[in-house]
Amino acid sequence: MLQSPLQLYIHIPYCIHKCHYCDFNSHVRTQPDWQAYQQALIAELDFWAQQKQFQHRKLHSIFFGGGTPSLAPANLIAKVLEHAQTLFGCEKNIEISLEANPGTVDMKAFQGFYQAGINRLSMGVQSLDHRELQWLERIHQSDEVYQAFDAARKAGFDNINLDFMYGLPQQTLEQWQQTLDAALQFNPEHLSCYQLTVEPHTKLATRHASSPYKLPDDEASLTFFHSTRERLAQAGYQAYEISNFAKPDKHCRHNDGYWLYHDYIGIGAGASGKWDMKNRGTYRYSNIRTPEKYTAQAMQTGSAINSDEALEQQQAAAEAVWVGLRRKTGINNAWFKQRFEKNITDYFQNDLEPWLNDQKLTWQHEHLQLTESGIPLADAIAESVL
Repeated sequence: MLQSPLQLYIHIPYCIHKCHYCDFNSHVRTQPDWQAYQQALIAELDFWAQQKQFQHRKLHSIFFGGGTPSLAPANLIAKVLEHAQTLFGCEKNIEISLEANPGTVDMKAFQGFYQAGINRLSMGVQSLDHRELQWLERIHQSDEVYQAFDAARKAGFDNINLDFMYGLPQQTLEQWQQTLDAALQFNPEHLSCYQLTVEPHTKLATRHASSPYKLPDDEASLTFFHSTRERLAQAGYQAYEISNFAKPDKHCRHNDGYWLYHDYIGIGAGASGKWDMKNRGTYRYSNIRTPEKYTAQAMQTGSAINSDEALEQQQAAAEAVWVGLRRKTGINNAWFKQRFEKNITDYFQNDLEPWLNDQKLTWQHEHLQLTESGIPLADAIAESVL
């Protein structure tokens, strides 16, 4: 079994404000202890570099997520990257991404991140409409998006993603299309377009339960979805994943690695990691979520694992299908057989056959992939093998 590329995810959990729809591991702190958090990240890097499964493997991609990573001092980013490079080494032309909130960065901050080694930005815009931004509880205004994007370009960034959200309460298709057209005026290399979902255990879920918002029904959601894909295709953006669109050769290598079932180390509060086991199963872990508890544990032992599990070969194969079907080109059966010993159909013929017969799934050049009509049903199709 060949080793997959190795990725590194670094979680920065701090936010100025936690938006009501957010279910990520984010925590509001007025004055984060950045020095202690940096020491914890470095201690955790030291721990993972000593583990046999990661030795002599260079990093394929690095991603700073959150929370709001753009709140972190550029020096912290630089120190962590430098330490990772020393311990693991990096592949040539490695992709190093950082998520940024337009309301937390300026020219000086972008210059600091660029000099630290960040070569790809992902900016959480979500909307360019003042009322929508207010409802989403974003801390930035639309004019700050324009200012931040311009500052990022001037700082040297030539690979920028913009995140947008549709399906907001009472949002019309025309309003969303206007947002898309405005987004395209930035000429970003990458766009991520997601439908708002009411996630359990969020403030939005509590509010929606007591006083339901007027959200799009299934038919309207499909209209939003297909309109987005058509508009971005016309503008030259390939839908290489269900919600992600990129110019040629500008897909996010790090996120694509998750869908390709690559190994990854996760460091930071609430971060997760995964690697292939010799028995062809998969090992996964998640860190302590509270920043202070995480920091104390990581600085003490180097490891801050809160929970872990080992998936048997059959479970791991199902998980690989679940994530792999999100990609436009689907799952390469030759890779799958090399990783899991048998063909996809040897595992899941009975589960997948109804979808194949209904033309929601198809085989293209030994790749199992969703058809255009199957894409909106991706979750249901994936769940059939789990």
